[in-house]
Amino acid sequence: MIKSYDAWMQAGFDFWMLGAEASTVMTMRIARLATGGAEANAEAELMVSEKVRAMIELQNKIMTGMLGTTPLTNTRGVLRHYRSKVAANNRRLRRAK
Repeated sequence: MIKSYDAWMQAGFDFWMLGAEASTVMTMRIARLATGGAEANAEAELMVSEKVRAMIELQNKIMTGMLGTTPLTNTRGVLRHYRSKVAANNRRLRRAK
């Protein structure tokens, strides 16, 4: 059985990984936005709509109890939710080069 502090330590590592992964996506997005034009406008609109959609999805999961009932399960669920979104953006932006 994983001790509580081990699970929180893993959540902390996952949070750190989310930050590292998100910084990669932000770098690719900034490069795309800096080019200007129609592609940059489309990326900016997509970026905002994705953030709103991800927040609404997460709010629904939290309110319906889909992430669990403890602070740890909620934390891990939130991290899993956002890491999957960041990973999808990473894949999409890498393909678009």
